[in-house]
Amino acid sequence: MPSAKHPAHKNYRVGLIVPSSNTTMETEIPAMLRAREEVLPERFTFHSSRMRMKSVTQEELAAMDRDSDRCALELSDARMDAMGYACLVAIMSMGKGYHRESQRRLHEVTVANGLPAPVITSAGALVEGLQALGAKRVAIIAPYMKPLTRMVIDYIENEGIEVIDSISLEIHDNLAVGARDPKAPAELWKQLNVKGADAIVASACVQMPSLASVPLIEAASGLPVVSSAVCTTYALLKSLGLERRLPNAGALLSGRY
Repeated sequence: MPSAKHPAHKNYRVGLIVPSSNTTMETEIPAMLRAREEVLPERFTFHSSRMRMKSVTQEELAAMDRDSDRCALELSDARMDAMGYACLVAIMSMGKGYHRESQRRLHEVTVANGLPAPVITSAGALVEGLQALGAKRVAIIAPYMKPLTRMVIDYIENEGIEVIDSISLEIHDNLAVGARDPKAPAELWKQLNVKGADAIVASACVQMPSLASVPLIEAASGLPVVSSAVCTTYALLKSLGLERRLPNAGALLSGRY
């Protein structure tokens, strides 16, 4: 029987389309939604399909993106309520605005399988999250080599959001990105020029851990702070028609947006 603390609720299946070397999407996004379960009635299960990618290079990213159709098809066999495609830079490296094409194509894969599900991408989610905040000027932290960070900046700016400063950690090994301290961005952001910024992106990469830093940077900077994982969670909840509210993940997931 449902308890007073946990009344009758709906369970949602969340599909995660994940680079094979990613170790963070399946930790940070579930952590946020588990925290949400402590304050709201909905419940979530998580189901992954992986695409091969070891190094963050243009060639591996393009090959990985081609594999995303298979992942969407596999996940749809288990009747997902929504799917999230994790690799931000893979989408952005395919050309400006590509997240729209990717989301449409992967959704059509689920429709053709007779088990339709909305599909969001971390690239589209980052843009959507910043737009939801009303952010016109942002500063970002990224683990990428500088040319890839430049590509991310150009992609974001093509969506009408100016990137006024950035940090590139220049880590090409994706496992090394995932092994970073999740509190490291809480110190790194101090190197950014945030004068005139409307928001800070603590991690422009779902693989680079940053969830623990988001509330710390917000408290220190007085600015809204997001990450790719925070924005992906926001977009997943929005696609499910659920309240975008959960604790300790920053302004975007405060319930105000």
